[in-house]
Amino acid sequence: MSLNVAVQSDPIELFNIEGDSTFALMLEAQRRGHSQFIYHPKTLAYAQGKLTAFGNSVKVHDVPGAHFTLGEAARIDLSTQRVLNMRQDPPFDMSYITATHLLDLIHPKTLVVNNPTEVRNAPEKLFILRFKDFMPETLITRDALEIDKFRQAHGDIILKPLYGNGGIGVFRTAKGDQNFSSLLEMMTTAFKEPLIAQKYVPAVRQGDKRIILVDGKVAGAINRVPAENDHRSNMHVGGRAEPTTLTRREHEICEAIAPDLKQRGLIFTGIDVIGDYMTEINVTSPTGIRQVKKFGGADIAALIWDAIEARL
Repeated sequence: MSLNVAVQSDPIELFNIEGDSTFALMLEAQRRGHSQFIYHPKTLAYAQGKLTAFGNSVKVHDVPGAHFTLGEAARIDLSTQRVLNMRQDPPFDMSYITATHLLDLIHPKTLVVNNPTEVRNAPEKLFILRFKDFMPETLITRDALEIDKFRQAHGDIILKPLYGNGGIGVFRTAKGDQNFSSLLEMMTTAFKEPLIAQKYVPAVRQGDKRIILVDGKVAGAINRVPAENDHRSNMHVGGRAEPTTLTRREHEICEAIAPDLKQRGLIFTGIDVIGDYMTEINVTSPTGIRQVKKFGGADIAALIWDAIEARL
């Protein structure tokens, strides 16, 4: 069956197609004969009972530097689309939250992936609190005294914004760090929300594993190893991807969260695991599809589209 598919994403000209999961999903949709319309969330508009967006029909090509061809620009009624892939990157701010409220108006008649209500209710670093047995020691607060007590108790901690992404604003700070007070001042000035502090897990030097789940089932994984001079493993900031397999503990984590993912309609998710600990559950715009396939793993884009089409 040929479907009308809308893609809500960051500008396609900025895609790094070698590792872009949105691009992988678009390639697979095109291979299946689906027509696609791409737009930026800032163009969303609601009026007279209709939710519309301004963008372009699009064809994609797996060619670096020439990876897309846009059709004529238009504003379309999003309820005319059978599927809408919500794929813009965080930050998970009020603009992002507003977009989920607007998309609620057309879902599930237009199947939004992932379910916008549940994306809104499951921020990456808060959703994980439902599974505390699998987390490292964690504190969420804006109270500087509580953060300092946490650091004194654990010695070496990671401090990061609650709604950040891509490793941006992630700091490692240890007991005796003379920059700690200045760091807290800077972060509480830059971010209005609470901060998240977690006990540093030394196993991150061996990698931060991204495990991708499709409809609650493990579909593949990659290990992301930090650069020698950085504590962050995100590929945006120089982390290196390598093939990996899952441990018994990681299978246990995936089995524990699977029912919740399925119940919420979170078709495409990615969890981050360091050593024996899960640190995030990514539901907004998970990545890793192309890296898994590159290392001989499953074609996860095809598995995701299988799951989408099964729901139709």
